[in-house]
Amino acid sequence: MNPSIEFCSYPELDERIVIVRAGDEVDAVFVRTERFNVLIDTLGTPELCRTALDLLEEKAEARPLIVVNSHMDWDHFWGNAAIAGRAPIIAHAAALDRLRDPATQQVLTDKAGEESRFRDVDIIGPDITFSGSMVLNGGDLTLELIHTPGHTPDHLAVWIPELRICLAVDAVEYPIPEVWSRSADDLRLIRSSLERIRDLDARLVIPAHGRTFSPSTADENLAYFETLADRVGSLSESRLADAQLSSASGFRLEDFVAIPDDMPSDTLAFYRNCHETNLGATVQAHIEKLKSA
Repeated sequence: MNPSIEFCSYPELDERIVIVRAGDEVDAVFVRTERFNVLIDTLGTPELCRTALDLLEEKAEARPLIVVNSHMDWDHFWGNAAIAGRAPIIAHAAALDRLRDPATQQVLTDKAGEESRFRDVDIIGPDITFSGSMVLNGGDLTLELIHTPGHTPDHLAVWIPELRICLAVDAVEYPIPEVWSRSADDLRLIRSSLERIRDLDARLVIPAHGRTFSPSTADENLAYFETLADRVGSLSESRLADAQLSSASGFRLEDFVAIPDDMPSDTLAFYRNCHETNLGATVQAHIEKLKSA
């Protein structure tokens, strides 16, 4: 069963920006400019996206629609079929590599086997791709699409300089983001992307998960990775090879970040897995550092 759609806002959030919340699954964002409307992400199913578009119709004020896929994770773009043919879909060029990867179709096969709501999903890619950055000039508002890899290779954040708002999607997350793989390169990328977002000096930083808008979240994510690196750096070579390190005292998720008392158990399990990947990447980065010393 699809989660319900609701519109949300945050204190001091401009009225031209609407958080489109699909329950606890994901937040998309709708931005109204003088020239066009922009929907950042299409949610997890076409039905969810169609529901959101119907509810947004009054706020859309008959302006043309542009869609931005922040990255090719299922909860952010599987709603594309509701958009195809009615609005251009923009993504980073690296998204095409992910779409060609057999793992993308396998995720859909697996999830359709688990939940009937995914059985009508068709994987629809972007119409327009770019490398580097891209700017959408809406007249009153500018949306800068910034390549922020690390969580995924194709990840985009959106910077609105007139409002000093960063729509960080999954590059920033509460309580922690997840690195793409256990490679040192991906760890460097996610830390670099977090630094880039921090250095925007945004008034609001809005991720797609965690229901937060505080710019301090980027600093807290960076501090988490820094502490992780410090603790891994203090380990002996034998401990570095410990496959169960993430459950050892001092290396558990709760040893690095505060876990809300009301966090559902399945959500906590998800972030424990994220932490395990982050820890693996940090260990790999330290091993490579030792080898090059």
